Parts: sequence; structure tokens; C-alpha cells
Amino acid sequence: MKGLAGKTALVTGGGGAIGSAICRRFAEAGAKLLVADRVREAAERVAQECKGKALVFDIADYAAAKAALGAQSVDVLVNNAGWDRFQNFADSNPDEWQQLIDINLRGPLHMQHLLLPQMLARGSGRIVNISSDAARVGSSGEAVYSACKGGVISFSKTLAREVARKGITVNVVCPGPTDTPILRGFLGEGEAGQKVYDALVRAIPMKRVGQPDDIPGVVVFLASEEAGFITGQVISVSGGLTMAG
Repeated sequence: MKGLAGKTALVTGGGGAIGSAICRRFAEAGAKLLVADRVREAAERVAQECKGKALVFDIADYAAAKAALGAQSVDVLVNNAGWDRFQNFADSNPDEWQQLIDINLRGPLHMQHLLLPQMLARGSGRIVNISSDAARVGSSGEAVYSACKGGVISFSKTLAREVARKGITVNVVCPGPTDTPILRGFLGEGEAGQKVYDALVRAIPMKRVGQPDDIPGVVVFLASEEAGFITGQVISVSGGLTMAG
């Protein structure tokens, strides 16, 4: 992609399935990687693979994130880290809500608040927030997660308006059902899990769930010079399961 060679890209949740795929694609484009993850082993493994640097911290902890970032110069921020707990809302409790909110909403807010000042001072920057199609159409068993991801979309559109004249773009990518440990945990094991999986595949026009490698292309595009006139947009990567206008 045009304009990414030599740029520094920070990917949160970089040690996970989708995050590591995003990191590899940035590395192929010639970017310098900062692989952020709260699991040291995962961050260091991906950083070594991508010839980048591992940053180990919890995005839900503002002070820890600030300390870990230090004086790092970041051209591209990808807020990919996320977590979910599958249960009906009536069966959940406020403590569980808080953990979901801290990781999925407060965490991305922390990262943008910490890195936006340097982008404003420089007059350039790219922010790509990973939301979810659960935020666009709802998803049973993911009420609070969906609320957080919906908040990420609304926040991104507002921030995009605030910084549009400052050389900074803010866009959102919404994966649909993607073959990750989170999805596998939701589907369950054995025959029952396979039946749910098969029903999900039947509902997707392309007749398969997404793979982690399906996500990075649009992320890297939105971070590149090719997308310099695109901001405040929400793009689904869902095999046609969701077609929001």
C-alpha cells in the first residue's frame, strides 16, 4: 500500500488471531510495528516475526498505557484489542459489564487520547478502530459488547469530524463472524457447536466464516495514502452477512 513504508504502526491486541494478521500485513507494506498486548509471550512472538517491538500493557489501564508508550512516535493506531463474554443480558451482572466496558470502550478511548496529541502536532495520522458487526445489527448474547462496539463507531465518527482538517483520518472496520478462539468459545464444542457453526455458515452469502487474514487488507488500506480522502466510515468484513447502507 502506498505511503506505509517506514511509518510506525501500533496494533493493540497484536498477539491475537486478528491482531497478528494485521501486524503481518503492515510488515509486508514496510511499516515499523509496535505490537501491543497484555500477554507478553504473544506480543514478543509477533514482534519477533514482524521485526517490530513488543509493548506489554493493559489498554484498560490509562496510566500503564501511558508509561508503556513513553515517547514513542506513532503514525498509525489500530485499536484491535477486544474481549467478549457470551451470555444473555438478564443473566449478567454489573461487574461483568465493567470488564467488557473497560476493554472494549475505555481501552480504545485511552489509546486515542494518548496518541492523538502527537498526531495533531505533526498534522498527520491514521486511526483505524476495530468494532464489530454486532454493533451494527445486534447479536444475541453480546448485549454489552455490542453496546461498547456501537460506542466505538459513534466516537469514531465524532472524532473524525473533529480532526478532519488536521490531516488525521479515523475509520472503523467491523468484522463479521471470524474464526477466532472467541468465536469457537461461543459456538461450543462437539455436535451442538458444530450445528451452530453450520447454521452460521448457511446464513453467510459467501458460505463460510471469516478468517483472520480476511481482515487486514481493509485495515492497511485505510491506514495508507490511498485512503487519504476517506474518514468517518464504517466498513463491514462479513462475507455479505450484513449489508448496511
